[in-house]
Amino acid sequence: MSSTAASLPAKNGQVAGTQVKPGASAPKSAPTAGVAVTVSSLARSLEMDGSGDVADVDMAKVSTIKQAISDGTYVVNPGVIADKLLSNAQDMLKRSSV
Repeated sequence: MSSTAASLPAKNGQVAGTQVKPGASAPKSAPTAGVAVTVSSLARSLEMDGSGDVADVDMAKVSTIKQAISDGTYVVNPGVIADKLLSNAQDMLKRSSV
C-alpha cells in the first residue's frame, strides 16, 4: 500500500487503510470499549427545565446581518473586536490563576 493511500480518507464503507474488493462486504468493526459517563444533578435539572445559560437567538438580527453581508454593506469595527478579545483573554487568565 502506498503512503498516499494511507493518508486518504475512507469512503464507501471502507475502513481507513483497507481496501474492499467490488462485491465484497466491508469488514465489520470490532466492538468498542464503553466509557462511563456521570451526569450531575445540576445538569439533569437544567436539561429537564430547559433553562440553561443558553441565550435565545434573535433571528431578526441574524437575518439583518446576513443581508448586510450579502449586500456588502456590513461594517466590522476592529476596535470592538480587539476589546472583546482582550477582555475574554483577561477573564480566562483570571480563572486559570484561581
